[in-house]
Amino acid sequence: MALLLGVDTGGTYTDAVIIRDEREVIASAKALTTRHDLAIGVGAAVRAVLAQSGVAAGDIALASLSTTLATNALVEGQGGRVGLIYIGFKERDLETHGLLDALKGDPHVVLAGGHDHAGAEAAALDEGSLRAFLEQHGAGVGGFAVASQFATRNPAHELRVMALVAEMTGRPVSASHQLSSKLNGPKRAMTAVLNARLIGMIDRLIGRAEDVLRELGVSAPLMVVRGDGALISSAQARERPIETILSGPAASIVGARWLTGADHALVSDIGGTTTDVAVLKDGRPAIDPAGAQVGPYRTMVEAVAMRTTGLGGDSEVHFLAEGLVGGVRLGPQRLVPVSLIAMDAPEVVHRALDAQLRSTLPGEFDGRFVRTVFGQEAEGIGPREEVLLERIGEAVLPLGDVLRSRIETGALKRLVERGLVQIAGVTPSDASHVLGLSTSWDADAARKALALFGRRRTGGGNRLAAEPEVMARMVIDQLEKQTSLALLETAFAAEEEGFGLDPAVLAQHVLMQRGLGGHRGLVRLETGLAVPVIGLGASAATYYPAVGARLGCEMILPEHGGVANAIGAVVGRVTMREAGTVTAPSEGTYRVHLVDGPQDFHDAEAALSALEDALRTRATAAAEAAGAADIQVNVQRDIRKAGVEGREVFVEADVTVEATGRPRVAV
Repeated sequence: MALLLGVDTGGTYTDAVIIRDEREVIASAKALTTRHDLAIGVGAAVRAVLAQSGVAAGDIALASLSTTLATNALVEGQGGRVGLIYIGFKERDLETHGLLDALKGDPHVVLAGGHDHAGAEAAALDEGSLRAFLEQHGAGVGGFAVASQFATRNPAHELRVMALVAEMTGRPVSASHQLSSKLNGPKRAMTAVLNARLIGMIDRLIGRAEDVLRELGVSAPLMVVRGDGALISSAQARERPIETILSGPAASIVGARWLTGADHALVSDIGGTTTDVAVLKDGRPAIDPAGAQVGPYRTMVEAVAMRTTGLGGDSEVHFLAEGLVGGVRLGPQRLVPVSLIAMDAPEVVHRALDAQLRSTLPGEFDGRFVRTVFGQEAEGIGPREEVLLERIGEAVLPLGDVLRSRIETGALKRLVERGLVQIAGVTPSDASHVLGLSTSWDADAARKALALFGRRRTGGGNRLAAEPEVMARMVIDQLEKQTSLALLETAFAAEEEGFGLDPAVLAQHVLMQRGLGGHRGLVRLETGLAVPVIGLGASAATYYPAVGARLGCEMILPEHGGVANAIGAVVGRVTMREAGTVTAPSEGTYRVHLVDGPQDFHDAEAALSALEDALRTRATAAAEAAGAADIQVNVQRDIRKAGVEGREVFVEADVTVEATGRPRVAV
């Protein structure tokens, strides 16, 4: 009998499950996610599930972790300070391809160097400028990213940069050729930047999770869920944290399939920060061929084809003053719900809310609070941020008491983006407490905060909402509307024939929306989803029945849907993919592009076999390092030829090797 422990750290809750022999859930538990030290929430959830099951910690044969940490960090613009080393490209690429936006003011350097499409050196690497850059910025960043032109055809310059960074700074380096074997240098650079930004954050999470599991007596190896739903070792996740983006959502799809056995459905997982929607087809989630996209960033990471929207139970509620009646919009930023922060500092929160309610005029910062996130490194911040951080100190404070000038709002935003500070404010979770849909936290604080929010004046000069309950219903209605749009966008994006318009446009199109209401006039319109939706997440049962009614579809809410991510974390398989290319730089020459440099052959089959052998060795070794047993290897060749003067000529070939196996369990 094998007992498997699955853990998922979400934006609000950390879930834990124990599964027996991959067949049945014998216990599940939740604990609040502790942002300042995620291991506290992990420990609380694991202790609870062990106590509920009666299982001894030493009997756990395998532990696995899925997390929304990387996904949420990218959606919210958080992460460590990084330096980008960009080789052989043009300076204007940084702006054209969104790299400057992703860097957010972090240092970068554009150097001479790089290779051509055949792997030959295009220009010598400018080591002098590189050394100067490292001397200037080595102590001020948490890690470096390097992307060199055609590094997937010859990684020599990226390897040299890695060696120099290690020698001069000791900082970790994210090299683009190690994260993707595909062409498109700027996109690989983006992936490397995001990977570098996440390294410290994911390393802390995994390290502390392993510590707390050992303290509890769990000696089984720790696995981590990758963005495509496969499992990797904790060491591999630490080196390549970018591969854990969409880890939680990918685990939810694996869990949804395991819980329901559904072959064709939309899977929608609502968390505290995001709503993640994917298509389950023939029992398998599709892999996004363009690479995972999270928020504004398109990466080259293999991950499930998932549409991630900044919409969750803890999404920020924005006031819309336009029009006579006004309204609200949710997300994409996450706030700490007022009802939750009131549990940590009840006197401060209630005293401030009561004072704000006594005021005759609504204040800009009514119902909003701020606190420091402990345990984070305050690196790379300016003097204005330092002053503000010191002013906040260690207490929960009303936001209006902290900000003393308009210019400090920018400093506060930068502190939030660095993960150093959290803002609390009105969220759908507060609305749920006002309406009695949730009872976990301080409903009285939520009622006061919603009353304050409803005092805002619309374009018609009236209050947005006269009562907290009316305000709360407005927020929940908006969440259901935005969730419905996210589901429709995913469905339209997955339609094989397409409709010639952007999925977001189609989802909001007047004909689509009128059809959802069953319009009857001279024209009869009926629209909706033709497949069921599997609703997952702790709050799915609260919000999703109404979403199913809006879309006219079956809404499946499985028994353990609230912990589907944790289930998916432990029932997946180890899968390692390695890919490479054979090119033909001249007739009769077949060039294999290997990690240690190009190698030429005079026979196409010999070149393909050599590449296949190298990839097989790397994929199998990676699968073994991840803890896989009974490894099976699958090889795919994509050979492209062209007709020239009546004969077929070899142009290029891609080889992909996949090594798969179940993780070994402790005995």
